[in-house]
Amino acid sequence: MLRFAHIEFLWGLAAIPVFILLFTRISRWKKKAISGLGDKNVVTMMIPQVSFSRPWLKFILFTVAYAFLIIGIADPQIGSKMEEEKRKGADLMILLDVSNSMLSQDMAPNRLENAKQAIAQLIDNMHNDRIGIIVFAGEAYVQLPVTTDYSAAKLFLNTISTGMVPTQGTAIGSAIDLGMKSFDFKDGTGKAMIIITDGENHEDDAVAAAKNAAEKDVMVNVIGMGSANGAPVPLYQDGRQVGFHTDSAGHAVVSKLNEDMCKEITAAGQGAYVRATNANSGLNIVMDQIGKVQRKTYDSKTFKDFEDRFQFFLGFAFLLLIVEFFISNRKSLRLSGLKLFEVKNT
Repeated sequence: MLRFAHIEFLWGLAAIPVFILLFTRISRWKKKAISGLGDKNVVTMMIPQVSFSRPWLKFILFTVAYAFLIIGIADPQIGSKMEEEKRKGADLMILLDVSNSMLSQDMAPNRLENAKQAIAQLIDNMHNDRIGIIVFAGEAYVQLPVTTDYSAAKLFLNTISTGMVPTQGTAIGSAIDLGMKSFDFKDGTGKAMIIITDGENHEDDAVAAAKNAAEKDVMVNVIGMGSANGAPVPLYQDGRQVGFHTDSAGHAVVSKLNEDMCKEITAAGQGAYVRATNANSGLNIVMDQIGKVQRKTYDSKTFKDFEDRFQFFLGFAFLLLIVEFFISNRKSLRLSGLKLFEVKNT
């Protein structure tokens, strides 16, 4: 297992695109300035020692060295010893709606990001319970199998977006059924689901699926995202909002929280329903309800000992920097004077 002791330093890798952009612009400016002096061949003869390729080589070496330096500072660690331990907890499956309507901005910054922030806080407060994540729109997919690896859960959570499920819609029933298939009922631990959605179910019978789950002692809870008045559904292209989704008549599509559907699902699933707000996600209320679920002891394999690997990355980074330092921006006249492939006329 690989982990980073100081994962926050990896944000330093975000500077690499900035380096590339700046270097590219400077290179274009130099090229334009040289071309303004006259004919390219004549200018090249006037400055025979200037190399146009070596700066690129030095930049590539510097960029790679910088990347390895940042990774080394983040301190990558490899698990070297796995131990099996006893834990007492329950299994919790998060069913997260990623349909386009979850981008509506009646919750700041939007429904989906608000939900992800709440789930991240939930994970931070978990100890022995196992957690899994299912994303759904027109179809449902397992994003994260049930696990006690909370760090992995947060990493997978950060990657969730509306574009990860190609089929649009809101198939809550399919998500519940998939959640049931993802549970291991042989271990005897208590199980529960938290559905986070705006309740606009268009695909299947979610109430019947929740009832079936409750019959197998799986509590189904719902957190409603959105408002009764609703909000238009933003339309994005290349990461920028370009307008709103419209219907066939050209009117903006307004997505509203369907509280009646959410309440019907929780009634059938013998769970709790809470409407989230900007101030309160409602997860604390739902977790109090889930606290009633029976917790049993189960076996969990975890890595106990981790070995640092930062020295390899730092060493390679310094090696590349040394190589970059000794590469000159000027051509070697001795080497450039060698014309190994020149054909002489006799």
